Amino acid sequence: MSTNPILKSTKNILFYLLFIVIIANLYLNLISYYSKTNVTIIIVDAIVFNLLIAILGFSFWYSSVYLSIENNKISKIILTHLGGGILISVVWMVLGYLIVISLVADTELFDTFFVSTIRSRFVIGILYYFLMTAFYYIVIYYSGFQERVVKETELKNLVTEAELRSLKFQINPHFIFNSLNSISALTEIDPKRARQMIIKLADFLRFTLANNDRQKTTLTEELKNIRLYLDIEKIRFEDKFEYIEELYEECGKAEIPSMILQPLFENAIKHAVYETLTTVKIILTCKKQDDFLKITLCNNFEGESHKKGAGVGLKNIEDRLKLIYHQDNLMEVKKENNKFTVSIFIPVKSFD
Repeated sequence: MSTNPILKSTKNILFYLLFIVIIANLYLNLISYYSKTNVTIIIVDAIVFNLLIAILGFSFWYSSVYLSIENNKISKIILTHLGGGILISVVWMVLGYLIVISLVADTELFDTFFVSTIRSRFVIGILYYFLMTAFYYIVIYYSGFQERVVKETELKNLVTEAELRSLKFQINPHFIFNSLNSISALTEIDPKRARQMIIKLADFLRFTLANNDRQKTTLTEELKNIRLYLDIEKIRFEDKFEYIEELYEECGKAEIPSMILQPLFENAIKHAVYETLTTVKIILTCKKQDDFLKITLCNNFEGESHKKGAGVGLKNIEDRLKLIYHQDNLMEVKKENNKFTVSIFIPVKSFD
């Protein structure tokens, strides 16, 4: 059975004692109002009876847990607690009487005072029981609500993390298979280039695996991986593309989702470099714009390249940005004048 939460911290104990002090004040006023007697007797009576109910009150937690609202009928809860309230009230009055009678000098005066207030005490005892039990039910409900909120948050985080990992792992296979096919072809016609490509691919995979568990990285680190990727593609396509970077100084330290740029470059290589006989310029720019870091990749193309618009890779980026930053307007795709441009927007809070 769970431990009474009041006993778990000093703060809770102090809060409980404050609750008892407020009730004790009400008790003192009620008892002194209905029957006048010696001030000393009234004070001793109030201290003893309220300390006693404070001690007995700790046990009410267990009856509240046992008779949970979720697992029992309301009628059963009410009747059981009514019986419990009557029993506790009787026990409280008997114990309180025995203790006070042993402390006061004028026992006869106290007997008279006690008898004249016995009905009020009995009602107050039941009222105490129900107030404390109601208090514990509130604590149980609030604690359960907090636990559910925490568990729901943890579950959402786990689901989000799983979705992000799934999206992240969609990036590499297509490129790796193409690279292996190219290496296979080069081993016969140009073994030296095949060897270079194997080394570059090993470096790329080593870097990717080393940063596999990181959801975010700096733009500087991300571009190191991109350059490894482009080195591999350079071996395949030689002078068919030219890569240019135009970055403002502060961009390098900005945090961005790990491997978020990879699909952009794969898209440019696949839809532009594959299908052209002329040199394709791939230009990466980065600058601060309003409350965002704007990263843009632009490439020229010929003919019907990029005719399908945003494919799986670009949809992958859009989904990851939405999951991480909870905004659905962080990617912009344009195709005009034989140039294909994709811009992603990273909130400024990503800066270190």
